[in-house]
Amino acid sequence: MERRNLTLLTDLYELTMMQGYFERGDNETVVFDMFFRSNPNKAGYSIAAGLEQVIDFIKGLHFTYEDVSYLRSLKMFSDEFLHYLSGFHFSGDIYAIPEGTVVFPKEPLLKVVAPIMEAQLIETAILNIINHQSLIATKAARVVYAAAGDGVLEFGLRRAQGPDAGLYGARAAMIGGCVGTSNVLAGEMFNVPVRGTHAHSWVMSFPDEYTAFKTYANLYPNACTLLVDTYDTIKSGVPNAIKVFTEMREAGIELKNYGIRLDSGDLAYISKKARKMLDAAGFEDAVISASNDLDELLIHDLKIQGAKITSWGVGTNLITSKDNPSFGGVYKLAAIQQPDGSFVSKIKLSENTEKITNPGNKTIYRIYDKESGKMRADLICFVDEVFDESKDLLLFDPNATWKKTKLAGGTYTMREILYPVFINGECVYESPSVMEIAEYCKQEKETLWDETKRLFNPHKVYVDLSQKLYDEKQALLNQMSVAD
Repeated sequence: MERRNLTLLTDLYELTMMQGYFERGDNETVVFDMFFRSNPNKAGYSIAAGLEQVIDFIKGLHFTYEDVSYLRSLKMFSDEFLHYLSGFHFSGDIYAIPEGTVVFPKEPLLKVVAPIMEAQLIETAILNIINHQSLIATKAARVVYAAAGDGVLEFGLRRAQGPDAGLYGARAAMIGGCVGTSNVLAGEMFNVPVRGTHAHSWVMSFPDEYTAFKTYANLYPNACTLLVDTYDTIKSGVPNAIKVFTEMREAGIELKNYGIRLDSGDLAYISKKARKMLDAAGFEDAVISASNDLDELLIHDLKIQGAKITSWGVGTNLITSKDNPSFGGVYKLAAIQQPDGSFVSKIKLSENTEKITNPGNKTIYRIYDKESGKMRADLICFVDEVFDESKDLLLFDPNATWKKTKLAGGTYTMREILYPVFINGECVYESPSVMEIAEYCKQEKETLWDETKRLFNPHKVYVDLSQKLYDEKQALLNQMSVAD
């Protein structure tokens, strides 16, 4: 992203609204929340991702001479406004949940506190970046869960919706738990492991399958995974792979990082047959990897059927999140700052209950069971609220207030999960490496109860409101309701 200026990566109405505020002389400081309304893939949780690219975007915000000339050519913007844009820079604050964190609907993944023209301009790019990477990281986490400890490789570049989706999708997949990617540029950019075998065309380019396997083994004796389904997996592919492995062993070559890949057919049946053949030949440690339009549901079923696969190459269905191709994050005004520095809460109403927003300048506390370390709930509250872990904490469902849980003092811990990223336009946050984020994400998932991680009908983790925030929200709803 540092190689190009993305300032105009925005919807036109952001700029037309900016000009409206400019002409009004109105650039008051506001709070915007970026959040999502439901977990994708009917999951019990999501994974936050994309913050590093948001940081790059904010750091690079500026209108070039060419940008201003283009906007002038649209004949929609005044010279005075264009002059303002020519000197534009971001001067506000941004708070965000770190990448790799387990997140839930309705809580701000990112909060912008900035002059309204600045906050408005950055909306579209923030949504574009975080929606995409959070979607793919969440999908990857589900696939990795289904694989139950087996390695999952991201193989989706050729099916991604363009280079950016392939690159940043691979990054997000690594955060979600993949152990490697086939995407070499992603490997270079993000310093993540790259993995791959060979294609059917490699086998087809040789006079016979054995020669193709033998040549590949000579080239890559320490990374020899052979694709065995070009002609006949059981009658030809696996026997020829075994022949090559046997010759390597007899030649004194230490066999490591070796095995076969299946890319077609009944993967459960074929993997069981191949495992017996490999074991009988003395290659009990040979890996059987599989690809072929895999996703978490198919992997789950193959596991139930006893498939002898221990490495999974997942492409199209992961890089596109094919069954749920959008994350659905939104960016809503939550408060306006007054001259005395206080914030006046704002709320969006809707006939759809799930679209009613949470007002005010807020933060989020994650609540854990002290004994197990597992997550109990998230609590959204005003930034100035203080809690005492030694005292009882009453939690209630803001949509069904009779559903209440009292946590006894001393039995729980709380952690604020919104971190400062930009303060007064200056970045105060240093992004970890992708592999460090992936390790953090792994630890985050360990704080979930098993019931929340399951693929089907997961248990819901509640996102509650503090009593103070709930009361403020109800007051605004009552204030804005119209009598019949």
